[in-house]
This record gives sequence, C-alpha cells and structure tokens, in this order.
Amino acid sequence: MINYSGTPLIDTDRLLLRPLKQSDTQSVFDHWLSDERVADNRVNAAHTSIAQTEERVKKIVIQYENKEFCYWGIVLKETGELIGEIDLYDFDSSIDNCEVSYSLGFKWWNQGYGTEALQAVVEFGFRQMNIHKISAGHNTDNPASGRIMAKVGMKQEGVIRHMIRNAKNQYKDCAVYGILREDYLS
Repeated sequence: MINYSGTPLIDTDRLLLRPLKQSDTQSVFDHWLSDERVADNRVNAAHTSIAQTEERVKKIVIQYENKEFCYWGIVLKETGELIGEIDLYDFDSSIDNCEVSYSLGFKWWNQGYGTEALQAVVEFGFRQMNIHKISAGHNTDNPASGRIMAKVGMKQEGVIRHMIRNAKNQYKDCAVYGILREDYLS
C-alpha cells in the first residue's frame, strides 16, 4: 500500500528539492518553461508569457494540500537558484505503481543535477512511500534523459511508437523505463 506523505523537503549533496511557491513563477518561466530547447522534450509548448507560467504555478501550489501530490522544485544549494522540477504522478493504488517526470533548465544540463534529483525522488518513492514500481519515458530523440534514468538503475522496457504529440504537432516515439522496489533495494 502506498504511504502518501505529500511533498516533503528532500536534501541531496548539491540540491534541495522543495515545494514550488507562487514567488517562483519568474524563475520557472525564465529557467525552463519559456525555453524552446526544454519544450522540445515536453508535451506542452514553451510559455510565451509570464501569465501562462503564473497560472501553471498557481495550479501546482493549490495541490500541495493533497497528500497524494508529489511535486518538487529543484534548487541549487550553493546559489539558491531554482533550476527545474520533478514529480511523482499517475499513482495506481491497485498495483502501487507511479511515474516520474522532470525538467531542467538548459543552463544546467549535463552537470549531473538531473541524475541527483531523480535518484533522490526514486529513493523517496521506494523507502518512504512504499512504491512497487516507478516508470518514466523520454522522447527517443532525447537520449540524455535515458542516460539519467539508467544511472539511477531504471531499465529500458521498450519503445512506444508515436506515444506523444508535442506542441509542434510532431509525433514522438518514447523509450519507456522502469525500476522495481525489490531491484532498487537489493
């Protein structure tokens, strides 16, 4: 059975994972949601106005009252900069499974921050929430995301053709990864 505990602070060597705040809106907009390079790997288009981001952050902040909501901002401890987001979602209580997704600002790609954040959230999911399996997917034209997943022990389970359609109306094949609690803990 899943042990829901909301979105607690998670501390890693270089990062603090914490709930987003409405005051984060400008950073969320500037650091990743308005960046086409990041949006190319997301379903939704890059934001073109701060109002779009303000509405999105508002919807996230409201959900923190729900113990089944797990959505963190990724903050660099050294500078206090908000550099991305990561969440556990799509919980299936009948089999105790969920999915994870993440986005990092382009400036912080290829520095190990994605791996560090994902490792922390996977550990939280298995050790604190008692999740059975955590799954994730990435566009096949974004192999760096697959490397992050592999580094935390996730195994590629297949490729689903045309799994998503992005904001540019392009169908994208997605590699699907998963990790079981028993494999993680062994």
